[in-house]
Amino acid sequence: MRLNFILNVMLVGAIITSCGNEKNKTNNNEVSVKEEVSFDYNVEQFADVKVLRYQIPGFEKLSLKEKKLVYYLTQAGLSGRDIIWDQNYRHNLKIRNALENVYKHYNGDKNSNEWNAFEAYLKRVWFSNGIHHHYSNDKLKPGFSPEYLNELLTQTSTTLTGEPFDVIFNDKDVKKVNQAKGVDNVALSAVNFYGSNVTNSDVEHFYKTKISPDANKPLSFGLNSQLVKENGVLKERVYKSGGLYGSAIDEIIKWLELAKSVAENEPQANALGLLIDYYKTGNLQTWDDYNIAWTKATEGNIDYINSFIEVYNDPLGYRGSYESIIQINDFDMSQKMKVLSDNAQWFEDNSTLMEAHKKKNVVGVTYKVVNVAGESGDASPSTPIGVNLPNANWIRAAVGSKSVSLGNIIHAYNNAGSTGRLKEFVHDDEEYQLEEKYGQLADKLHTALHEVIGHASGQLNPGVAETKETLKNYKSTLEEGRADLVGLYYLYNSKLQELGLVDDWKSVGKAAYDGYIRNGLMTQLIRLNLGDDVEEAHMRNRQWVSAWVFEKGKADKVIEKVTRDGKTYFDIKNYDKLRELFGELLREAQRIKSEGDFEAVQALVEGYGVKVDQALHAEVLERNKQFTSAPYSGFVNPVLIPEKNEAGEIIDVKVNQPETFSGQMLTYSEDYSFLPEVN
Repeated sequence: MRLNFILNVMLVGAIITSCGNEKNKTNNNEVSVKEEVSFDYNVEQFADVKVLRYQIPGFEKLSLKEKKLVYYLTQAGLSGRDIIWDQNYRHNLKIRNALENVYKHYNGDKNSNEWNAFEAYLKRVWFSNGIHHHYSNDKLKPGFSPEYLNELLTQTSTTLTGEPFDVIFNDKDVKKVNQAKGVDNVALSAVNFYGSNVTNSDVEHFYKTKISPDANKPLSFGLNSQLVKENGVLKERVYKSGGLYGSAIDEIIKWLELAKSVAENEPQANALGLLIDYYKTGNLQTWDDYNIAWTKATEGNIDYINSFIEVYNDPLGYRGSYESIIQINDFDMSQKMKVLSDNAQWFEDNSTLMEAHKKKNVVGVTYKVVNVAGESGDASPSTPIGVNLPNANWIRAAVGSKSVSLGNIIHAYNNAGSTGRLKEFVHDDEEYQLEEKYGQLADKLHTALHEVIGHASGQLNPGVAETKETLKNYKSTLEEGRADLVGLYYLYNSKLQELGLVDDWKSVGKAAYDGYIRNGLMTQLIRLNLGDDVEEAHMRNRQWVSAWVFEKGKADKVIEKVTRDGKTYFDIKNYDKLRELFGELLREAQRIKSEGDFEAVQALVEGYGVKVDQALHAEVLERNKQFTSAPYSGFVNPVLIPEKNEAGEIIDVKVNQPETFSGQMLTYSEDYSFLPEVN
């Protein structure tokens, strides 16, 4: 499970910090931040996207063995890059290869409007790992004509014909993931997890026949396969060596075996060995064995995420998208935030959950702040800022989980420049000052509470199936909203000050509540086109949480909708009562999950999280026109370069920063393309 970053464009000030500022925290569990003005975080901006760089603090202090481990794991991650492209859409690799060939070899007029539109389209395709928007799931619209593309193809001797050409311009496969109510979500989703003739009903019936050897330890059926129908018979094409995506998986295995050879300790080596076995066999029991071993392997400086993991891109929540994140522990920050892990049981015991839904023994919640050394697949270029794994509920309950906050990613976001949006959308100066002073800390704490306490909290009722079966297409948004609510409930609580995490819990809590409501009810609409419903799971959860407490608090005037000079603002009048409402909704969200109440989750999400106030949306878009900063950000990765002696042995690994986004994307295609165009 992951926490996506809510950009400064969206929270409109949750991360307002200028380069060169130094913020000294008085409490010893807070961190002093000194900005490094010599580092240029910004790469470029196009369409609705801003591309940034990040540094790898402490890399130079690693031992040679540790540097090798980071390098090998990074290479393993990049070796699977093509997998996410094919998973996202069946024609993506063919389209990408053709567009890149044109980009590299076209010698005509590169000052024309159509060429500029072509270049912008290609960059958007790169950023989204395909022709569908990375966040909205809508198909990207080219700003050039079919005739112009044909001209480019002809002049560069590039072939792109038939459906892969036509789909760039027509109205087919318009949604990568369609989460709409009352439709066949599988049939109407372009994501390449299912054959073209597979339906919702097919999927549900197919997996009803799958029975785990141990009902208390259900296997993650469907996680690593494509489900197709051949001659009327459903069958899985498993991702493994010798199976679907086998040529790329063999490269991943090669680098993982090298990583295992320089593992920091035996538990880490054992986990890597199980991951290799899983890639070789596709066996889902091996996947569970690996997750248990990986969760228990908590020692050492280096950790990683690699495989088919998050299910957000599957409309029914079965199949995992390929991703890789390589992490170096930030020991100072991890020790300071470990206090949340150590007190996980207190948070569980004092939550608003029904007693039957509380865990009696919250185990193994490991929280670390890490610095990313490389990302790939579904984690790049657009990256989460927090991750909590493994996803299997029974493993989390029996063994525990690992929660990480991607510290250098958040740092880069925070210091890539600020905007004036905060002043445009805050209700008054008090709200502005709270956000300026406490917004970053509130955001960090919400991330930590969301990942460590939120995803670790609660339990299913005995006999209730996994949420992908009970809550279906609402599973992801319910879980993310539930974790958000845990964080919100405790952000406005003196316990945080008692634990030494803040020096003014009320101010931090107020800043957190202001930012969440402002974003959930208003500013995140910047990301949508006028008339669109909310589709993405995290956006939905922020809206249904905010809209529910707004409506339920009307009688007590908890949140006031203010109109001033033709502009809308939301002003929280009673923070204590708002906390009570967050707690009430948390109780209900956990009940829905614990009982598998599909009707209730459907009513909650459809009633509060999908439809948009069109007048307010139009107003927000109009107010936002004055700002030029893009609403989405992502990253190029630092380049790890091994230095070798005459015998070919690695004697050091250096870190270089890429100069351009297009340069890195072309290099990746040249060095890490291990799949055919059609798989």
